[in-house]
Amino acid sequence: MSGNRPPSATAQKTIAALATPPRVEALGPIGGRFVHALRMIALHERVGRDPVPELAARLGSVEVAAKALILAQTISASWPENIHVSRFCCRLMSHDEATIGGFVDAAACGDRVGFENLLTGLVRPERMTRMWQGALALAAAEMRAA
Repeated sequence: MSGNRPPSATAQKTIAALATPPRVEALGPIGGRFVHALRMIALHERVGRDPVPELAARLGSVEVAAKALILAQTISASWPENIHVSRFCCRLMSHDEATIGGFVDAAACGDRVGFENLLTGLVRPERMTRMWQGALALAAAEMRAA
């Protein structure tokens, strides 16, 4: 067997997809809003301020702001490394943001299998339940606020 074979077509597509940053518009409305909330939370943490007042103003609901903050804290405690977020104004997402927004959208649709598929191999299985419940709570708050 030769070790110098070129990557398969599938591997080349996967590599190309990883090299192209996903756009926020690729997410559903709840996942996209949560990515922006996550960026805002990160910005407020850097400057040592409480993010809830601005989150509530931007998201239009104190309940949605609180659920977003709780979910962000749950994800942060479960994520294998520091979560990489893009600048608040950027339409391109980090791979962390794309994964997080994707699983929030999966939860908003009640898609537990899709949710777990996005996190399998990244987050320990026993931590997924809290993340699932947090994402469901955020989605429910978003629906009530709409």
